[in-house]
Amino acid sequence: MARVKIDMPASFRFSTQIPVRIGDVNYGGHVGNDAIVSILHESRMQYLHAIGCTELKAYGTGLIMADLAVVYKGESFYGDQLTVAVAADEISSVGFDLFYRISMEKEGKTVLVAEAKTAMVCYDYDNHKVSRIPDALKQQLI
Repeated sequence: MARVKIDMPASFRFSTQIPVRIGDVNYGGHVGNDAIVSILHESRMQYLHAIGCTELKAYGTGLIMADLAVVYKGESFYGDQLTVAVAADEISSVGFDLFYRISMEKEGKTVLVAEAKTAMVCYDYDNHKVSRIPDALKQQLI
């Protein structure tokens, strides 16, 4: 069986803490795959806020997600405190990739929960078309 592989960056310049809520837990008793995607979304919003923008207002453009890849590495449960590290890389003329590493501390050890990547494309929501990445946004990402 072929597995998705994500080449993670060497370093992450942003991280945030996300607690696992009871609604994140599925019938298997652990955090569901849909909840991981929601946690990625929350982490992306916090990262964008930290660099001074949102998905709708990113230094003169909007942002839209073109793809998403998640590799699940371990379980997490209700009450766990997840650390989500976020880094931008692979910047092009119209977008960039965001990389996510979700981990937690358990019994004095760091446990990897998931790694993910989203391709973010600059998007003009008024005209419904891809736009060029503004220099000001590019400077915040590097």
